[in-house]
Amino acid sequence: MNHATFRFHGELGFFLPRRLRSEIINHPFDWRASIKDMIESLGPPHCEIELIVVNGTAVDFGYIVGPDDRFEVYSHWQDADITTDIRLRPPLPCPPRFVLDTHLGRLAAYLRMMGFDTLYRNDYPDDELAQISADEDRVLLTRDVGVLKRSLVTYGYYVRETQPRLQLAEIVRRFDLNGSAVPFKHCMKCNGLLEPVEKATIIDILPPDTVRYYDDFHRCAACGRIFWKGSHYQKMQRLLDDLLAKI
Repeated sequence: MNHATFRFHGELGFFLPRRLRSEIINHPFDWRASIKDMIESLGPPHCEIELIVVNGTAVDFGYIVGPDDRFEVYSHWQDADITTDIRLRPPLPCPPRFVLDTHLGRLAAYLRMMGFDTLYRNDYPDDELAQISADEDRVLLTRDVGVLKRSLVTYGYYVRETQPRLQLAEIVRRFDLNGSAVPFKHCMKCNGLLEPVEKATIIDILPPDTVRYYDDFHRCAACGRIFWKGSHYQKMQRLLDDLLAKI
């Protein structure tokens, strides 16, 4: 029986049993395996890993594990004391775009409210989530670690928090979204872009009180919904201000 040792740094400890999070893991094996497959068998998905160092040298996911190899695995390359050009997770497009699984509908609405291009459907199958993420360079956000282990996924993240407002704060911190937020750019219902629309062209479909008190309107280019800065807008603005002030 061969053995290799692993130490996981930073956020990757989340995927390990609590007793092993700060330990060197001695892993026996008697099969030929890539480092990607062996790491994922221990817990962490490949898309949350940015650097792997074996015996002092950075390697990519195709490296075949050998007897007595010693691995240091990092979620962020800058946490390692090594100089290398190897980056297992390429830089994100800026601003990032997202696709979310069925468990994260409220988070999807919040991200759209902040102005981020966010795809969500409550019936996306795992293979479609992975394909969309790969084809469109979108960050796959999920509460299912299994979908993050699909080889198609380059940009992916397991959402740790369970409450939507805490999830939003977590994603804003993780992807440094504060500086690229453009609130109320996307429709919260369908993700379409909002565009200004003249009041006169939609006056026949507006409630009488809205006609009386509001003059500035936007319409979703995709689904046609009309938006104005009423009481609901004020509540959403306060929510965003409150959340972002705490980050």
